[in-house]
Amino acid sequence: MTSTPRQQRTHGQWAIDGPEPLNPNEEFKAAAGGLGVRQRVLDTYAREGFDSIPADDLHGRLRWWGLYTQRRQDIDGSRTGTLGPDELSDRYFMMRVRLDGGAVTTGQLRTLAGISADFARGTADISDRQNIQYHWIRIEDVPEIWARLEAAGMQTTEACGDTPRVILGSPVAGIAADEIIDPSPAIAGIVERFIGDPELANLPRKFKSAITGHPSLDVVHQINDISLVGVAHPELGSGYDLWVGGGLSVAPRLAERLGAFVRPDQAVEVWYGVVRLFRDYGYRRLRNKARLKFLLADWGPERFREVLEHEYLGYALADGPAPVPSGGPGDHVGVHAQKDGRVWVGLAPTVGRVSAEVLATLADAAEAAGSGRVRFTPQQKLLVLDVDPGRTDDLLAAVEPLGLTANPSPFRRSTMACTGIEFCKLAFVETKATAAHTIGELERRLEGVDVGAPISLHVNGCPNSCARIQVADIGLKGQLIKGPDGSEEFAYQVHLGGGLASADRDDAGLGRTVRGLKVTAADLPDYVERVTRAFVAAREPGESFAQWAHRAEEGALR
Repeated sequence: MTSTPRQQRTHGQWAIDGPEPLNPNEEFKAAAGGLGVRQRVLDTYAREGFDSIPADDLHGRLRWWGLYTQRRQDIDGSRTGTLGPDELSDRYFMMRVRLDGGAVTTGQLRTLAGISADFARGTADISDRQNIQYHWIRIEDVPEIWARLEAAGMQTTEACGDTPRVILGSPVAGIAADEIIDPSPAIAGIVERFIGDPELANLPRKFKSAITGHPSLDVVHQINDISLVGVAHPELGSGYDLWVGGGLSVAPRLAERLGAFVRPDQAVEVWYGVVRLFRDYGYRRLRNKARLKFLLADWGPERFREVLEHEYLGYALADGPAPVPSGGPGDHVGVHAQKDGRVWVGLAPTVGRVSAEVLATLADAAEAAGSGRVRFTPQQKLLVLDVDPGRTDDLLAAVEPLGLTANPSPFRRSTMACTGIEFCKLAFVETKATAAHTIGELERRLEGVDVGAPISLHVNGCPNSCARIQVADIGLKGQLIKGPDGSEEFAYQVHLGGGLASADRDDAGLGRTVRGLKVTAADLPDYVERVTRAFVAAREPGESFAQWAHRAEEGALR
C-alpha cells in the first residue's frame, strides 16, 4: 500500500492562496479592520473605561492607533514568558506618536510636552524610530490627546500594528550642504496619500520604511523593509537606490539592493508598489515568518524586482549605482553649518529619555536661538535646526541643565536602550537605568582613553532587538539564565562587532556571540570596560572595534 504524499502547507499568501485567515491574528483582522477601533474608543471605551475594551481590540486593534497596554509594575522578568497578555498588562497604555522624518516645529514640541505633563506623568522617550513614546496613558484621556495632536498637525495613525509604520527620514533633510537629494517631498507624499488608507491597513506584519538623501546614511537603511537611499546617477541625476527586506529581531537579516534607480517623481509610487507586493505575497500563515525579509530570502532580489516592475509598477526601473558612504557621522551630534548660513545643533540625551520639562524648555531655548524646528533621529538624539550662529552658545548653555549636550562622551553618544521591563510586557530585564548607570561608570573609568570612533553600546530587554543589538559594536540581549545554584538570574547575552555601513565604515554585518558569555547588570560596566581596554591594547592601526571583535580570540572578548 502506498501512502499519499502530505500536501505542502501554504504560506497564506493572498495572491496565491487566497485571503482565508490562517491564524488568530489574521482572523481578528479579517473580522474588523484595525482602523475602525478609533470610533469605538471615542464612543465607548473612553466613556466606559478600561474594562469595556474586548480582548481583540485591547491586545490587537488599538495598536493601529499607537496604543499598547504597558506592563504591570509588580511583575518581574521571571514571569515574562509564562503569563498571558491579560496577566502582564496594566490598566494603562504606552502611546506612540507618529512623527514621520522625526520632524516637529517648536509649537508641536510644546504640544507634545503638554500631553506628557497632563496625561503621561511627565514621561516621554525618543525611540529609535524617531517617534515620541508616552507611558501611563488612560483610555479615558485618549480622545483629548488625539484632539490636541491633530490640532497641531500630528497623529498616532498606524504608529503600530500590521501597517506601514513611521517613515524614518534624514534629520538634516533640506538643510545639509552635502545632501544628494531632499527626501521631504517623498515622505510627505507617502504620508498624505497612504497613511490611514484601509487598502494598506492589513499587512502580514509591520512594514518599516526609511528615506534619506544624505551621504552619512543616517536612517539605518539596511534594517528596514524598504529604504530609498540618495544616489547620483551618471545620466539621470539625483534619485534613490532601492533596498528591501531588512529586519532584526530573532532572525536578523540585512536588506539587499535591487540594483534599481528610483527617480524623485517615482519614489512615492515605488514605495506604494513594494508595500502592496508585501500585502499580497507576504507570508501570513506563521506570524514569525510574516516579515518581508522572509519573502526576499526565498525569492531573491532579481525575482522581487521583476514582480515589482511587472505586477505593481507597470514599467522597468533604470539600473543605478550603489550609495557611497561619505560625510560625517549619521547621528549629526554637534554644531554644523547648514547650506543657508545658519547652523544645526545636534544634542544627545541619555538613551533617548526626555520628559515634559525637557521638551517644553527645549522649545523655548530653540526659539530664543532663532529656531522654529526640531528633529528626532534614529539614534535617539535630537537636532535643533536653523540656529543663528551668534546664539549657539546661548542655546547650549540653556539645554545643558536639561541633560542635553552637543559634546557628549563617546559612550553617551553611542549608547541606546529600548523601553525594557519598566513598561514593556516582552522584556526580561531593565534597560534605561542600567544603560545610564553604565555610561556614567564608563565616563569615569575610561576618561582619557582614546577609543577612536565611539563604540556603540545597545541595551535590549528581550530578543526582539528594538535597540538593534545585532548591529552594535556591543549589543546586549536581555534574558533569563540559570545561576550557579540553579536559580534564575537576569542577564544579557553579548553580541560583538555588528554594524551598518555608514560614513566611517563601508562594511556591514551582524555581531558575533561568544559561547557561554552572559553578563549581569551589576557586572555590565566591568565587562564593557574590560573589552574596551582589550581592544585599545590589541587593535591594529586604523582598525575599528567591529573589525577587531571579529578577528579576536574568544578569550579576549570575555
